[in-house]
Amino acid sequence: MKRFSVYGILLLLVFSCQKKEAVVQDFYASDLFQDVQLAAVFPDSKTFVDCVPKKSLAEIQEEYTVERNAPDFDLKAFVLKHFDIPVSPTTNFQADTSRSVEEHIMALWPVLTRQPDDNRQGSSLITLPQSYIVPGGRFSEIYYWDSYFTILGLKASGKMDMVEAMANNFAYLIDSIGFIPNGNRQYYLSRSQPPYFSLIVGVAVDGNDEKLLNYLPALQREYDFWMKDMDQLEKSGDAILRVVKLDDDVVLNRYWDNDPRPRPEAFKEDVHLQQQSGRDAEDLYRNLRAACESGWDFSARWFESGKGLESIRTTELIPVDLNCLLYYHEFMLQRAYALKGDIERADLYTKLAERRKAAILKYMWNDKEGYFFDYHLPSQTQSAIPTLAGSFPLYFFMVDQQQAIGVEQKLQRDFLGPGGLRTTLTESKQQWDAPNGWAPLQWIAYRGLKNYNLVPSADTVRSRWLAVNTRVYKATGKMMEKYNVSDIALYAGGGEYPNQDGFGWTNGVYLAMAKDQDWTFFGLRK
Repeated sequence: MKRFSVYGILLLLVFSCQKKEAVVQDFYASDLFQDVQLAAVFPDSKTFVDCVPKKSLAEIQEEYTVERNAPDFDLKAFVLKHFDIPVSPTTNFQADTSRSVEEHIMALWPVLTRQPDDNRQGSSLITLPQSYIVPGGRFSEIYYWDSYFTILGLKASGKMDMVEAMANNFAYLIDSIGFIPNGNRQYYLSRSQPPYFSLIVGVAVDGNDEKLLNYLPALQREYDFWMKDMDQLEKSGDAILRVVKLDDDVVLNRYWDNDPRPRPEAFKEDVHLQQQSGRDAEDLYRNLRAACESGWDFSARWFESGKGLESIRTTELIPVDLNCLLYYHEFMLQRAYALKGDIERADLYTKLAERRKAAILKYMWNDKEGYFFDYHLPSQTQSAIPTLAGSFPLYFFMVDQQQAIGVEQKLQRDFLGPGGLRTTLTESKQQWDAPNGWAPLQWIAYRGLKNYNLVPSADTVRSRWLAVNTRVYKATGKMMEKYNVSDIALYAGGGEYPNQDGFGWTNGVYLAMAKDQDWTFFGLRK
């Protein structure tokens, strides 16, 4: 594998990353950083954390300390003098709407491709050894869960070299950092994102058992990250980091973030929300960050019923989608250890996967609704907020046919709009709520329905989603991050930033759906 060719320089890269992390993290606590963010020098708070300093951050901070009290001091001019401003990957790309969507996406792959990175001093970017695809728009770095859906499109495009490079980069991050961060930026080092590494590996190895074994150490370390400190849980209701304990010695997972401070990339927004709400600062910041780890930032899914962002309680919820992903990760570890001949460990992961599946069915299946819901740990009850995350068990063949039909009926009755599936049934003005639909969730629901031979419903989701993608592309020349699926005459909105174009996972899902592409489950079937 190409991944092993980078091991000779691994220690140097790790040392360099650690040194740069300390410098950048110190900068986030500086007067200059906080003044720039709170003054909204840039409309998007993410812009400044992605700027690259033209000399050392320490030197720039010293100059700021001397100059800022001058009567004619201009903060924005100072920043523009000392930092290079990031440019969107698609800024100079001109779409030709006479081409088909497929042709447009094929032309975009090179635009969204990044080569192995230079280690620029003071940059927040974490260097990667191999090429990768970024989403586009304001996102000029790799993102963890985005990448699985992007990879589906790369496979459909025949770009398996890039698929392997992406998988190898994630294995490198696990090897060098101990887990896969939200994205390859220093400000993401306190959290991960939904654990799709086992699925990414499944696409990259494409049924090759020998390649799967090469990824086994990284698969194990990724699992260990999510299960860290599970042996410290003593009684039902205990929660530490990303693990929680329920009855019958069942351990499931939640989202978390190791840093209870304002997000550097949304510093102004977090500080202002805390000031307006009066909520305990660490508790608020932790729950905002945990929602970012979920990828659903933000959604009424995480709020107290009927309340807004100030009530966010992500860490109190045991998410159905997260635990389905870890069920599959346990299955892949079982598969890999069996191939290795380590029957004892293979049996262990068989039991862990079966235990997790039974817990998901026990705690998250609602027979009356015919659907899956997140579980609220403090009250020991299911969440009352239905979301598309409830379709994930079908993706991993975890239910019987009658349960699958129940999910199908719920999707048809409540979630299906003219442009595809709504993310939730709540219109909160947050981007992960109605009326918005997102490519990754369309794919999960679509393939989940196909897994249970519910083909007419699956094809309806597919046709409506492809149609809204095509309509917006023809009107704008862009593939968007998200779409309004309730009123297809309107574009999506909500959240902390405008709708982005590019767009990695939309491109990937479009191609995978258009080709009706399946993926390798290594034998996982109902």
